[in-house]
Amino acid sequence: MSENIVWHQHIVDKANRAGALNQKPSVIWLTGLSGSGKSTVANLLEKKLFDKQKKTYLLDGDNVRHGLCGDLGFDDKARVENIRRVSEVAKLFVDSGTIVITAFISPFKADREFCRSLLCDGEFIEVFVDTPIEVCEQRDPKGLYKKARQGDIKHFTGIDSVYETPDQPEIHLAYSDSESAEQSAERLYKMLELKGYV
Repeated sequence: MSENIVWHQHIVDKANRAGALNQKPSVIWLTGLSGSGKSTVANLLEKKLFDKQKKTYLLDGDNVRHGLCGDLGFDDKARVENIRRVSEVAKLFVDSGTIVITAFISPFKADREFCRSLLCDGEFIEVFVDTPIEVCEQRDPKGLYKKARQGDIKHFTGIDSVYETPDQPEIHLAYSDSESAEQSAERLYKMLELKGYV
C-alpha cells in the first residue's frame, strides 16, 4: 500500500447508519460443500429478513465470479483471493449498516477467520451448512461432482481439494433429510434470533 494513502474519517459512521436502519449490521457467513444448500437457504433467509423490514444484501459465490472475481480460477491461491475480496466488500456493507448474507464454499478456515478479523466482535456469524458429501453428490444440481469424479474439473472441494470444517461456528445447521429448504431457513432464522444476531 502506498504511504501516500490515508484513511478518511467520515462524519456519518457505522453506528449512525445502523441506528437509522434500526438494526445490528453483521455478516452471516454460510459455508459448506457445493450442493449443501447454502445459496438456497441464504436466499430464503434474506427474504425472511427483508419481510421484517431489514436492510440486507446477499453475496453469492457464483454471482461474484461473474464480476468482482471474474478473473479468478479455482486453485487454492485463487480461492484465497476470492474470499479476501468478498470479505472486504462485506466489511463495506457492514459499515453501511447492512446485514450481509454470504453463501460461499470458503473451504479454508484461515480465509473465514480473515473476514472475522476485519469486523468488530459479534459482527461475523459463521453458519456451517453441514450436509454430508454423499447428499451433496446425490443432489449435484450443476453436475459438478460428476465432472470432478471424471477428472474434468480439477481442484474441486471435497474431491481433490480439502474442505476445512469450522471448529466452533456460531451456528451449526446440521442436515436433516426430513426438512425442506424453507424449514431449514426458518430454523436458521430462529437460531439467529435466539442468539440475538437479528
